[in-house]
Amino acid sequence: MKLLLTSNGLSNQSISNALFELTGKPASETVVVFIPTAMNAARGSKDCFINDLNNIKKQGFKFIDIVDVSALPKKIWLPKIEDGDVLFFSGGNTYHLMYWLKKSGLSEVLPELLKTRVYAGISAGSIATNPSIAYTSNGKMKYYEDQFGYKSEEALNLVDFYVYPHFNSPKHLDSNEENLRKTANETKKNVYGLDDESALKVVDGAVTVISEGNCLKL
Repeated sequence: MKLLLTSNGLSNQSISNALFELTGKPASETVVVFIPTAMNAARGSKDCFINDLNNIKKQGFKFIDIVDVSALPKKIWLPKIEDGDVLFFSGGNTYHLMYWLKKSGLSEVLPELLKTRVYAGISAGSIATNPSIAYTSNGKMKYYEDQFGYKSEEALNLVDFYVYPHFNSPKHLDSNEENLRKTANETKKNVYGLDDESALKVVDGAVTVISEGNCLKL
């Protein structure tokens, strides 16, 4: 299984190069399926979402499709996703993403799809691969439970470690060394804090840090 777990998408050339290494072919021969579902429930400005799409577009991929699994029946979204070489999961609200990954049925077929495709995550899309999303702040969880009636902490469990995106960002105060250490101590697993210029390349469980910024591993 091949994954590219990012904080801020294809924010620099090193991260873009890592994606091309995972696909094994140039951008001009690569089809990207962008899954924006996590962003649907996110509050505030969507500038980051637009920037993420622009950074993907700049790579010159053969084709970019956008597939919202919360808006389409499986008979529509599955063939579109099957056409992709890279399944790119946007940032946003991790609880909302996990809810729709399960409700749509994508979480069930994803392991088979990823035998021949690359999983790429931005922020919430990266968090969803964790063993659990339990470390997400109680405030966010309470908001999502109040607004949508969803409180599961289940994640995709595609990796055996935890990712904290936006490490030390003033806009994401929960992503700090203190919380990373708390998660590492409680789960007894490795924890990675990724700033917006960092990512993890994962191939069959082997992790490589890709960074033009700051990444903390505990």
